[in-house]
Amino acid sequence: MKLAAAFLAFAVAAIANTAAQDPSNPPAMAQEMDAIFAPLVTPNSPGVAVLVVKEGQKLFERGYGLRDLHNTAQIDPRTNFRLASCSKQFTAMAIMLLVHDGKLRYDQKLTEIFPNFPAYGKSIAIRNLLNHTAGLQDYETLMEQPKHKGKWTDDHQIQDAEVLTLLEQTDHGMFPPGTQWYYSNSGYVVLGLIVAKVSGQPFPEFLHQRIFAPLQMDHTLAYVKGQNEITNRAYGHTKEGNTWKQTDQSPTSATLGDGGIYSSLEDFAKWDEALCTNKLLSKKEMQPALTPVTLLLTSANIDAQPRWPANSDRPEGTPVSYGFGWFLDPWRTHPRMWHYGETQGFHSYIVRFTKNKSVAAHAALNAPGVDNPLAGVTIIVLCNRTDLSPEYLALQIVHLFLGDQYKIEL
Repeated sequence: MKLAAAFLAFAVAAIANTAAQDPSNPPAMAQEMDAIFAPLVTPNSPGVAVLVVKEGQKLFERGYGLRDLHNTAQIDPRTNFRLASCSKQFTAMAIMLLVHDGKLRYDQKLTEIFPNFPAYGKSIAIRNLLNHTAGLQDYETLMEQPKHKGKWTDDHQIQDAEVLTLLEQTDHGMFPPGTQWYYSNSGYVVLGLIVAKVSGQPFPEFLHQRIFAPLQMDHTLAYVKGQNEITNRAYGHTKEGNTWKQTDQSPTSATLGDGGIYSSLEDFAKWDEALCTNKLLSKKEMQPALTPVTLLLTSANIDAQPRWPANSDRPEGTPVSYGFGWFLDPWRTHPRMWHYGETQGFHSYIVRFTKNKSVAAHAALNAPGVDNPLAGVTIIVLCNRTDLSPEYLALQIVHLFLGDQYKIEL
């Protein structure tokens, strides 16, 4: 992700000469965190919401800026943001619950669920969809084909069933399933459709009944225009010159499994607690989601490993570690599970550092028996504007836990 030069300058200043903060002193931590975020907003700008939790204790929970410029409603911990691709962790959980119920298998093939899917779907397993190795063509690219161009707009948005139809009109995938890694919104739209078909419930209803309601995430939902309403809704914005433009919807904003969930800091804290305590699935049942995908070795890719492709927002060829709805690569050897989301008017980011011992290079953190200072830390940053990088902002918070021995590289 790229940041404006002015923001980078601010970021460097914000983290310079900072010692590690003591999480047992929440007021001091809160003051340091506030210094990171407060300068980013003005009284009349959209903004950001931030949650920091360590082992179930909220260290920081605050909103900045406006959720709706039309009525000057302020962002607070109950403000609901469109999560974009951070929705994928909930879609993956829905599939895993159906596996728990005995209604799905990870090795079950796509054509077993959708018999009309083209023949190449016979080799695509549910597991491939979950870890982005299915090779389905990108539905946003298919939407731009000459025969479809202009069919979908901000007001007439593509629906999940139409995504499936587009895919059913193709006769091949991008690669044999399991042999390459390619981040796939198509795959997660299809997963949402699988949840609906196998459960016999609309996807939003299944999410509510099996995830959100049991965890008392009372205001989190998969949004369907005309069928449900988003309370305390944040609207997305983009800066054009010196003014803000509401850019809340796009032709793809109605799809669900890949990015259609809205949630708040307040509800995300409940989700984090549920993950910590295995409320929905046992530790053993969660393990597949936290196991990085490995690629099938063939004569054509004997050195294969998951890597970011050329058209991504990450450096081409960078190794990828992905499970089910979570990236799993460490940050400077600190184990973590994380995801980011980008869509029209919104950026989002969640990172959960696991409780493994640190294997960091720095001697003070690599000494035998020394705990990882990030163990049990969760950071969530939600923005209803596109000029901020929530991932980078979260790393500034990480710096507060680690101090000067780690410098955040630009």
